[in-house]
Amino acid sequence: MIEHFPFYLSLIVVIVLLIMLADKLKVAYPVLLVVTGLLISLLPGLPKIHIEPELIFIIFLPPLLYDAAFAMSWKELWRWRRIVTSFAFIVVFFTALSVAFVADWFIPGFSLALGFLLGGIVSPPDAISASAILKFVKVPRRMSSILEGESLLNDASSLIIFRFALIAATTGRFVWQEAALSFGWMVIGGAAIGVLVGWLFMKAHKYLPTDANMDIALTLVTPYVMYIAAEEVHSSGVLAVVSGGLLMSSRRHYFLSSSSRLRGVNVWQSLVFLLNGWVFLLIGLDLPEINEGLKKEGTALSVAIGYGLLITFVLIIVRTLASYGAVVVTQIAGRFIEVADRNPGWKAPLLLSWSGMRGVVSLAAALSIPIEMSAGVPFPHRNLILFITFVVILVTLLLQGLTLPWLIKKVDLPDFHDYLPEEETERLLKKGMHEHTLQYFNTNYKRHLVSNSILRQKVAFWEQKSNPEPDEYISEETKKIYLDILEQQRVWLRNQNKTDNKIDEEIIRKFLYGIDLEEEKLKYT
Repeated sequence: MIEHFPFYLSLIVVIVLLIMLADKLKVAYPVLLVVTGLLISLLPGLPKIHIEPELIFIIFLPPLLYDAAFAMSWKELWRWRRIVTSFAFIVVFFTALSVAFVADWFIPGFSLALGFLLGGIVSPPDAISASAILKFVKVPRRMSSILEGESLLNDASSLIIFRFALIAATTGRFVWQEAALSFGWMVIGGAAIGVLVGWLFMKAHKYLPTDANMDIALTLVTPYVMYIAAEEVHSSGVLAVVSGGLLMSSRRHYFLSSSSRLRGVNVWQSLVFLLNGWVFLLIGLDLPEINEGLKKEGTALSVAIGYGLLITFVLIIVRTLASYGAVVVTQIAGRFIEVADRNPGWKAPLLLSWSGMRGVVSLAAALSIPIEMSAGVPFPHRNLILFITFVVILVTLLLQGLTLPWLIKKVDLPDFHDYLPEEETERLLKKGMHEHTLQYFNTNYKRHLVSNSILRQKVAFWEQKSNPEPDEYISEETKKIYLDILEQQRVWLRNQNKTDNKIDEEIIRKFLYGIDLEEEKLKYT
């Protein structure tokens, strides 16, 4: 391990350079990372990379899921809850079922249980790839929200399917009643454990004498505790991290200081940047080991590639049908219940269907298949399943990942008018926040204006919407008043986010970030 350490350090440099190149070329960086990892793996004399699935599940998955949940808007997730849950659970199930029947029919030696196992592995789309593409091309907020929300839940549903299929394949028996009870416990238990652990950590942040560094350290530990606690009682660690992360994200202003929030953003952005880079590079680097195992099973490379392309085709077709099926269901349901959009049109489902790139969770699940069954017999077609998974990841990243930006521009999505325009939203928020601030100030602190020139300047800013920087020393009393005013602005913004569905939460978060910066600046004046 020590002699290979310079090699691993050089890979970090490669990751940074490749992401810089991806930004320059306006290409999703997972595409370049996987292809480069594949090319590096073919170079002679380099250390052989062996990926332990436990490393991906335990080290990589919890922080990546937690960061995604923390960034997700609960308001958006609730608004699109029906389509998100249908894609994350129903569509994932039917995708796995479709793959099971196709694999059973076309791949010699495959049973329905093995097909279902393969389906559970390749059914969840990877949100990291889609997000990397969407940052280069502007799409309506609803599209990114649906993709982000789906990605938070589909990993959990696919891994649940994978577990049940693995049991059926290894034991040869499957009891539907037991499976239904286990499924219920994995979903409900996982979510409950995540919320419970999140609540405990929030109390620890709030009542223990922590500073910003301690708070950040605790946030790094939190997703691992959620994941491990849930897995120890055989529920879903993924759902635990997602539910706990959503809870803590929605309550972040109640238990974290402005310093902890600001510094935590920087730490987490750097951590997630490296973890994402590593996992996609490792996918490409793992090909030699996968190919070696394929040879041991006696499967020709060309035949295995054909199977991989077949399964990829099935995945694309099923997701496309599901996307347009969701439109039909929405139009029918809209006659009986209130839906987010009665007529989503044909363009949005097309892009939603083409955003189904596969990634790290699929590879980790495939790698976690045991080498031997309980009786010591080699697990059937393990290496073929691994190779098919690799082909699916590679082809979807290259085919869909490289063409999605072109498709987005070609389709030219309409403005769905889900929210007010950004400029109008910012203007209304500034006006409302200033009016609320002045009203609160005049009610509680107006008597201080006579003797305090700093506060007079701040009041002038709120009235005139300009911000002259004061050169005078700010007393502790003035700081205390100003901090109270800033907290009232936060309260007003959070209330606006809850009560006004036409305001995009992303803009609310931008304003809250600005208030945190203002509070942090006050500490050094």
